[in-house]
Amino acid sequence: MAKLCGACPVPASSGKTSRHRLNRGGNRQANAALYRVVIVRMRAHQPTLDYVRRRTAEGKSKPEIIRCLKRYVAREIFGYLCRPAHPPQTATATP
Repeated sequence: MAKLCGACPVPASSGKTSRHRLNRGGNRQANAALYRVVIVRMRAHQPTLDYVRRRTAEGKSKPEIIRCLKRYVAREIFGYLCRPAHPPQTATATP
């Protein structure tokens, strides 16, 4: 799912730095949707605000935080997609 949306990490290291960047491939519309979800969450979703505050204190930049959040949202969406559509229904006997 993350690779399809272009949110999977790709090594982008040079010299002594060890970093990752987002994959440039994938579906642009899905990537744009992930970006919008992350931006809205960064403005109004309290657990995301706490995460951003913690990562900023660790020295991460805003693009790096957005990259991490996009991967997290892609995993979360994939979990919803893999769920069964309807819970199994039990047969009820009618007299």
